[in-house]
Amino acid sequence: MDIDPILLRAFVAVSETGGFTRAARRLNLTQPAVSHQIRRLEEQVGRALMRRTTRRLTLTDDGEELLRHARDILAGLDALAQRFRPSPVTGVVRFGAPEAFMGERLPALLCQFSRAFPSVRLDVHVSTYLDLSTMIAADELDLAVVLSTAGGENGGTQLRRADFAWVAADNFLLSEGASLPLAFHPANCINRLVGVAALDATSIDWHIAFTSPSEQGLRAAVRSGLAVAVLMRSDLEPGLRLLDGDYGLPALPSADFMLIRSGGAASPAARAFGQMLVAAEAPGASEKSDL
Repeated sequence: MDIDPILLRAFVAVSETGGFTRAARRLNLTQPAVSHQIRRLEEQVGRALMRRTTRRLTLTDDGEELLRHARDILAGLDALAQRFRPSPVTGVVRFGAPEAFMGERLPALLCQFSRAFPSVRLDVHVSTYLDLSTMIAADELDLAVVLSTAGGENGGTQLRRADFAWVAADNFLLSEGASLPLAFHPANCINRLVGVAALDATSIDWHIAFTSPSEQGLRAAVRSGLAVAVLMRSDLEPGLRLLDGDYGLPALPSADFMLIRSGGAASPAARAFGQMLVAAEAPGASEKSDL
């Protein structure tokens, strides 16, 4: 038995408004048209669904049961229609993020955005924080995630807190009196700037033993025991350990992942992407996405 959703909508409207005339106004139909739809529905299900008197209208037991299922069915149909409704948002979103921010959630977000806004083209750049800031200033990107140690960028939105830390392999050992080997990204990386600034305030003897623009390359050098690096505490993985005060290393500051925007971010597509990214980074968002 195939029941027309139009008939179910009429039935729910009559049940909720308490009458055919009020239901007709809600559905923008005539009262006879609504009455006809209810009769057709009762013929399809083969049961009386309503008791009509001159004063009031009530549901039969079968009507009460059908009302519960009808609401569920219509809610599901509405959700399905919303999911696949063509989006009026079009254009291009130029987005930049550092490799350390990518993780597992960002690719999933990019996929989610593409499904929700199929007429929008994503142009994603993975680069260093300082390069991304420069690209935003030059209007080469609409949105970018950067790290800020100075309380945030102008006009930026805080996404989450990040704590810098000295990290080494579990088996890393430094001989007494030896120079501390370090692994850094190139000179325009904020991790390197933070680490060097902290070391310059000490008498520690250090040298750069490994340089790589790749986050994975840096981690490989650290895991091998070749060098110590400045990473995020939250990115600690098996085989690595924090050097909290070891070898006289100074404490490192915290920073904020910030979403910054250029003038082009005023487009509907860029605004929609920015809102989705901020929502995804809200406290508890990752737990909700796993439910």
